[in-house]
Parts: sequence; structure tokens; C-alpha cells
Amino acid sequence: MNKQELIDAVAAKVDMSKSAIEETVNTVIGTISKEVAAGNTVQLVGFGSFSRGKRAARTGRNPQTGEAIEIAAAKTVKFSAGKAFKDAVNGS
Repeated sequence: MNKQELIDAVAAKVDMSKSAIEETVNTVIGTISKEVAAGNTVQLVGFGSFSRGKRAARTGRNPQTGEAIEIAAAKTVKFSAGKAFKDAVNGS
């Protein structure tokens, strides 16, 4: 499911225009992105939590030449699924 399909699915369930739902979805995604980028955790009870992680600098290998290369440290996004979401996926 892509973003437009999500908007269509929500529009089919609630009595709102697709443009209002699209604006809401964009606002939710933007807010989550902004908060995680700032280093905050966003926890949606029953669904999961988004947080920022760190990946340390390391030495890698160029697969074509075998030459060692330095890979810089990076910030990553972590998602931990909530219990209700895990149960829904596992059919419990």
C-alpha cells in the first residue's frame, strides 16, 4: 500500500474529503519526521514507537575492488512495533 492507497482507504471509512485526509496524513508524517530528527521519540500506543539511533563509523570494502573504505557514522531511524500491532500481524 502506498500513500495514496492509504488516503483512499481512510476516505472509504470516514466521512471526510480525500484532500482533508491527505493533509492530515501529510501533517502526521511531517510531525513524526520532525520530532525524530530532533532526537525525540514518538510513541503511538498500540502501534509502535519511532526513535533515532546511531550507526558508528566503520571500515567497509568496495565489492568491485576489495579496497578498504571508511564509512562515516550516521543517524538512523528505528521503529519498534507495539504489542497490539505485533498481535494483529501474528493473528493472536
